[in-house]
Amino acid sequence: MTDKKIQLFVPTFRVEECLSEIRECLEKGWTGLGFKTLELEEKWKEFTGLPYAHYLNSATVGLDLAVNILKEQNGWLDGDEIISTPMTFVSTNHAVLYNNMKVVFADVDEYLCLSPQSVKERISEKTRAVMFVGLGGNTGRLAEIASICKENGLKLILDAAHMAGTRYKDGSLPGKDVADVIIYSYQAVKNCPTGDSGMICFKDAEHDEIVRKKSWLGINKDTFARSAGGGAYKWKYDVEYLGHKDHGNSIMASIGLVSLKYLDADNAYRRTIAGWYDVAFQDCPNVRIVPVAPDCESSRHLYQILVNNRDELLLALNDVGVFPGVHYRDNTEYKMYAYAKGTCPCSLYASEHTLSLPLHIHLTHDDVMYVAEMVKKYAK
Repeated sequence: MTDKKIQLFVPTFRVEECLSEIRECLEKGWTGLGFKTLELEEKWKEFTGLPYAHYLNSATVGLDLAVNILKEQNGWLDGDEIISTPMTFVSTNHAVLYNNMKVVFADVDEYLCLSPQSVKERISEKTRAVMFVGLGGNTGRLAEIASICKENGLKLILDAAHMAGTRYKDGSLPGKDVADVIIYSYQAVKNCPTGDSGMICFKDAEHDEIVRKKSWLGINKDTFARSAGGGAYKWKYDVEYLGHKDHGNSIMASIGLVSLKYLDADNAYRRTIAGWYDVAFQDCPNVRIVPVAPDCESSRHLYQILVNNRDELLLALNDVGVFPGVHYRDNTEYKMYAYAKGTCPCSLYASEHTLSLPLHIHLTHDDVMYVAEMVKKYAK
C-alpha cells in the first residue's frame, strides 16, 4: 500500500478570481440568466470564432435541444434515425431518444471516434443526421464524416463535450464550417470547468433565436432583456414554445469566465503531460496508446490506453494509489440500447480494454512517471 493518491481528474478553479466575478453578481443582485451569461457567450464567440453561442445549465440539455430544434425545423418524424457512436456517455444518445427518434449505432475507428466506413454502411432512407463525438478532445475523421453528411443531405451534430480548446493544427476550429450545431460542456471536471453548464452553438441564426426561447420555457423575451430598458421592467411577453428551464445562470458563468482565460494554457500543459506518457510507453508492448488524429491539436481531456487485462490492471493501480477511469462502456451493452448489441465490434473491444489515465494540471512529471511505471509493471 502507498500514501499516494493520484486521481483521474482534479479540477482547477482560480478561487480568488472566481469569487471576484461572483461578487459582481451578488452586488448587482443578478445571479440568473443575463449579465454574466451574456458576457460568457460573447467571450466564447471570440474564443471560437463561432457566430452564435447560448449558455445552458448543462451540455446534456444542449444535446436534447439540438436534436429537438433540428427535428422540428426540418420536419423529421418520430422513428427517424440518427447515426451515433456507442463509445460515449449516455447523454449523447439519450438526446435522440428524448425526441422519439432512433439511435443507429456505427462503429469506431482507431481514434475511438466514428468510423466513416461504418457510418456509410448504416445510412438508410430514414437517416436524418449524424452525431459525432470528439472523444477525449480528438477530432478523429470528422472531416470525412462531414463530407458524408453533405453528400447524403444529413445534418451534422457535434458533441464537443471534451473539445473545449481543441483545434486543428492550422488553428481552425473543428466543426466550425461543417457542423449544424456544436455542443460544449463546462461540467466540473471538464477542461473549462464551472460547477456544471454548457454552450450550444448553432450555425443558423434562426435556430439560435429558437433555442434562447426554448431554454426559457418558450418565453420570447427573457427577464434580463425585459429589465434592461433604463430600469423600467417590461412585464409583457408571449410564450411561443413548450420549453423547459434549461438556461445557465450568472454564478456558473462567472466561474466559466475565469476558466476560459486559462483554457489554452491549461490545455497546453495537458498536451505536455500526454507527451510524457507517450515517451514512457513507447517501448512497452503491453500498452497500446489510443492515438490523436495527425491534424488535431487536442484539448487532451483524456489520455487513453488499451491493455489486455484492463479490469485487473485498474484494481492493481488502485492498490498503489493510482485511480484511472474508463471512457466508456459500449452503449449497446446497456439494456435500453441492447437492440444494437454485437453490431459494433471495435467499440466493444475498446470498451473492454480501454483505460483513461490521470490527466489534470496538478500532475507533476514525477506523478506521470510513477503512473506509467505502475501501468508497465501490472499490464499484461
